[in-house]
Amino acid sequence: MSWSAQAAAVAATLPGAGVGNVGLRPPMVPRQASFFPPPVPNPFVQQTQIGSARRVQIFLLGIILLPIRVLLVALILLLAWPFAAISTVCCPEKLTHPITGWRRKITQTALKFLGRAMFFSMGFIVAVKGKIASPLEAPVFVAAPHSTFFDGIACIVAGLPSMVSRNENAQVPLIGRLLRAVQPVLVSRVDPDSRKNTINEIIKRTTSGGEWPQILVFPEGTCTNRSCLITFKPGAFIPGVPVQPVLLRYPNKLDTVTWTWQGYTFIQLCMLTFCQLFTKVEVEFMPVQVPNDEEKNDPVLFANKVRNLMAEALGIPVTDHTYEDCRLMISAGQLTLPMEAGLVEFTKISRKLKLDWDGVRKHLDEYASIASSSKGGRIGIEEFAKYLKLPVSDVLRQLFALFDRNHDGSIDFREYVIGLAVLCNPSNTEEIIQVAFKLFDVDEDGYITEEEFSTILQASLGVPDLDVSGLFKEIAQGDSISYEEFKSFALKHPEYAKIFTTYLDLQTCHVFSLPEEVQTTPSTASNKVSPEKHEESTSDKKDD
Repeated sequence: MSWSAQAAAVAATLPGAGVGNVGLRPPMVPRQASFFPPPVPNPFVQQTQIGSARRVQIFLLGIILLPIRVLLVALILLLAWPFAAISTVCCPEKLTHPITGWRRKITQTALKFLGRAMFFSMGFIVAVKGKIASPLEAPVFVAAPHSTFFDGIACIVAGLPSMVSRNENAQVPLIGRLLRAVQPVLVSRVDPDSRKNTINEIIKRTTSGGEWPQILVFPEGTCTNRSCLITFKPGAFIPGVPVQPVLLRYPNKLDTVTWTWQGYTFIQLCMLTFCQLFTKVEVEFMPVQVPNDEEKNDPVLFANKVRNLMAEALGIPVTDHTYEDCRLMISAGQLTLPMEAGLVEFTKISRKLKLDWDGVRKHLDEYASIASSSKGGRIGIEEFAKYLKLPVSDVLRQLFALFDRNHDGSIDFREYVIGLAVLCNPSNTEEIIQVAFKLFDVDEDGYITEEEFSTILQASLGVPDLDVSGLFKEIAQGDSISYEEFKSFALKHPEYAKIFTTYLDLQTCHVFSLPEEVQTTPSTASNKVSPEKHEESTSDKKDD
């Protein structure tokens, strides 16, 4: 199907195409439906509400429990340090061989006992379900949902497997020595080859036949509020070895453990938790998951299968949010937008729309410049028209409707990014920009005058008295617009590319709505643009 035929198909489904009714909306196609936001709350915030009676209870219990528990935790950490030192003495920070023999047996036994004692002294009552797999059965544990620093209890219950940790953590006095005792896989932020080296180290350990300890990974990579499971990073699934999912639950009436990007701080959570009479936690070891041949070759597929099984067991949904969404959320806050504006399910839209982090961050800046004057950080059609320096017209309503994917009359940042990438960028190919330029260049002299620009744009928008001088001056460097200036502007502002081709779409729609025998008659538009002569190209609308 030629581009002109595609344009006709799109134009025919647009609200108001041929019927003058802008209230109708185009039918939903699979690709559009796949980009609707998930029906889950923001997974990166936690707002714990504490009533007056509960505050009094916390205060009274805290007078007694808080100092006792702080002293006990400090004492246990001091007792654990000598065992950790014995285990790691004369060993480099980054191990090349596993710790074996008597040092491993004695220190592991002592540290497991002291670890359980520490969490008990904090007030944790731990319930363990399921059978813990041996290193030969499952070299890797994957624990989720990851919601707090207290999730380290899974490491104690699982028998002190190795963990993936930042290299800087191993430098912290006391804590660093204890971390090194579990033979961690250390990640360096300054080493450009760190990711590759980390994956190679994980593969080496998980395929050692039980020589190295098992590895415990929190595949979500950041803390959430346990309302859903976000995207699993593929690192733990790249080796293609069996993994044992580990579920973490905190079935307490008052949540004092959840540590998210927006909520209580580390110190506040420690104090609140220490002031509780007890805090319940459940650690469930699910059956070992063995990858098939396809999953061994595709770690993302394996990760998604395990995530879906864990979500089903927990009774919560899955989403495609990732750590990058946290970064966007923080950026949105810095731009005085609601922090939720940055939650776009970065992994999903970047994978399907081929967007990178810098591109999405740039779009956030553009979106903020439009939405800064609107309440709630969302864009209505008035703000949209003001940003484009165009009046509210039927054509602009049609364009706005293509962005407004959930039909609520406003555009959020997620809809804005998807709209630009899915609906506008296909209009920004070299071929279509050339067609649009020829559309405006009525006298075919290679330049667009303000009169030519005004005539065609007025016809496109259906506004005969439209003043386009401001928009013309924004594109032109002088008295006329060259092709390079037009192309540069269209690439930087894909919203206009859709508007520039509206007139051509309407012409094409008219041609393709005629009987078939009439369509075969050669015809040339009055502006000497003949869309039927363009080469055939396959549609970029693909079913997901």
